[in-house]
Parts: sequence; structure tokens; C-alpha cells
Amino acid sequence: MGSKVADLLYWKDTRTSGVVFTGLMVSLLCLLHFSIVSVAAHVALLLLCGTISLRVYRKVLQAVHRGDGANPFQAYLDVDLTLTREQTERWSQQIASHVVSTATQLRHFFLVEDLVDSLKLALLFYILTFVGAVFNGLTLLILGVIALFTVPLLYRQHQAQIDQYVGLVTNQLSHIKAKIRAKIPGTGALSSAAAAASGSKAKAE
Repeated sequence: MGSKVADLLYWKDTRTSGVVFTGLMVSLLCLLHFSIVSVAAHVALLLLCGTISLRVYRKVLQAVHRGDGANPFQAYLDVDLTLTREQTERWSQQIASHVVSTATQLRHFFLVEDLVDSLKLALLFYILTFVGAVFNGLTLLILGVIALFTVPLLYRQHQAQIDQYVGLVTNQLSHIKAKIRAKIPGTGALSSAAAAASGSKAKAE
């Protein structure tokens, strides 16, 4: 599944990526002007008209003795969609693992387990208040889809230069984070204690 998504975003199959990208953009642009109920109803109606027309066409061919009248979607109808017990358990475990991981992260940030991380999240939300004043959620979603289908391709074409700049920014952020931690009372001491504990553990091993 992951490889298929990567091929889609890297435009390995230009036709498939183009169709998916165009479909997503048309749907999102329609949502800018119409309600989601109206868009969903029109898309479903269009899909039904297409499948019903093809089914009737096969029946007409059968009536004039130029076909067997078989359902053109029979191959899809024969696909077994039921999940085995093992598959159900695996999916349940994966979902539960994601839920627990998300809850742990939220607790870490909102209950201020690490003051610097909570401050960074607060800064992010503060920036998002200004972004939300300029763009609505649907506009951000459209920009996100455009970024998904352009950024990976640009990264692959200019990977060396991008990695160099990202490394510089990461180093600067690490220095800033270290300075902030050093100025917050108690944080530096905790970091020193953790480093000393890890060092003594390594020596013991």
C-alpha cells in the first residue's frame, strides 16, 4: 500500500497520478462553491448513471443476440470483502495502537510533561491562528494536495541541495532549543542528570 502511494506521489505512472490529482482537485474546488452534501450526491449520481448505462447497454446487446448480457462488474462483485478473524484482530490491534499513541502524545503536550515541547506546540497553534484568519480549512486542504503531488517530485530532483539546507536549519533549531532549555529553571538540571545516568549505565555495561 505504501509503495503504491509513493508511486502515485512520485508520478511513476503519469496517467494514474494525473487522474487522481485532477479528481481530487476538481472535487475540492467544487466544495468551495457547493455544499459537501450536494457534491457527494452529484458524484454518486454520476457514478450510478455510468454503471447503470453500462449494465443496460449489455442487456441491449443480449437482446439483439450480440452478447451474453453478463454483468460487466461481475469480477468486482465476486471479490470476497469479508475479513478473517486474524485480519480483524490485526486491524483492531493497529487501530488501538494508533489511538494509544495519539493519546500518549496529547498527554505529553497538554499536561506539560516537557515544557519546551509544550511551548513549541503553543507557538504552532498561535501561528495557525493567523493562518486560519487568511485561509479556511478547505483552502489549506487544496494547498496540501498540491504540495503532496509536487514536493516529493521536487525533492527527488533536488535532493542534495534540499538535504543540505534542511541540515543547516535543523542544526540552528537544535542550538536554539538547547539555549531555551538552558534558560528554563530545572530543565538543564534534568537534562544533565539524564545524561549522567545514561553515561553511568553505559559504563556499567
